[in-house]
Amino acid sequence: MTQPAADAGNPTPGAPTPGSPGASSPPAGPATAAGTPPGTGTGAERGAGPVAALLSEPGSAPAADSGFGPASGRRTSGPVWAALAIVYVVWGSTYLGIRVAVETMPPFLSAGARFVVAGLLLAAIVAWRRGPSALRATRAQLVSAAVVGLLLLLGGNGLVVLAETAVPSGLAALLVAVVPAWVVVLRRASGERPGTGAYGGVLLGLAGLAVLTLPGLSGDVRLWGVLTVIAGTVMWAVGSFSSSRIPMPADPFAASAYEMVAGGIGCLLVGLGRGEQRGFVLAEVSGRSWTALAYLVVFGSLIAFTAYAWLLHSAPLSLVATYAYVNPVVAVLLGALILGERLTWPIAVGGAVVVAGVCLIVSTERRR
Repeated sequence: MTQPAADAGNPTPGAPTPGSPGASSPPAGPATAAGTPPGTGTGAERGAGPVAALLSEPGSAPAADSGFGPASGRRTSGPVWAALAIVYVVWGSTYLGIRVAVETMPPFLSAGARFVVAGLLLAAIVAWRRGPSALRATRAQLVSAAVVGLLLLLGGNGLVVLAETAVPSGLAALLVAVVPAWVVVLRRASGERPGTGAYGGVLLGLAGLAVLTLPGLSGDVRLWGVLTVIAGTVMWAVGSFSSSRIPMPADPFAASAYEMVAGGIGCLLVGLGRGEQRGFVLAEVSGRSWTALAYLVVFGSLIAFTAYAWLLHSAPLSLVATYAYVNPVVAVLLGALILGERLTWPIAVGGAVVVAGVCLIVSTERRR
């Protein structure tokens, strides 16, 4: 999974998935988990572009948000559509990027390098534009950010990266799309009462998941890869759900940086523990894999995550949440067009059912 790091707040209907680009990324870049939108800052308040939300005046403090940005009830602007296009295409393409990166790179070591580099770059940008004080956090907040980062990026994104050595990128993206259903299950287990439509969406998502598992059962793909992605989606949902219930750093971008660094270090340690360094020769990594890794760091983990964070304050949440069912479609199309991945009937039917379930969950939540 390749999507941004989680931030503190209440869960939103369309949580980024493990394959997404950001850490708070899944899912494939900084993967952002479901949470209350990060503060807008002066850039977003002026209607500036997505990167301006982060690169606002140094020291500008994030403002509280209700969950719907200032664009609610107004005509959708050009910058909003541009940011949506970035999130749709870039996050959808991160599954493809992962698949290409692991062609000649070890899965956990490549994921770890990606998240550590992205996290350090994000921390440097935050310190440069908002001042070093923006990175300040208590010990409890740092521990919480590390735990969420490990759940999202090691447990969620890392498992998806590992699985993509055995399953097509499009199938991985469709399996990851079921994350919102797991979040609904966790909310119900904690005593919350999601709407009736959300339960219907969960049932549809699980039915689609069963159909998507058929390629593994039939031997068309490796079953362990399918099960690994499913395990990753559960870890991602737990991380997304937990991020709004434990103390997190006040600045959401700083929180994302800490999550990415912690998750990246976790991936590196697991990779070393698995012995991925043995037999790995840096000179044998293809230019194609290096390009994919750079794309995941810059576009998946930084640019798309920043665009997503800005959108949460500049567009209606119901519009922003549509990425949850657009990303899998983009991933399937790119996998078929660029990597020649076959679109079998279980993938087509199961994917359609999963996306329908996500649509039902999102539409039910936005009416509540």
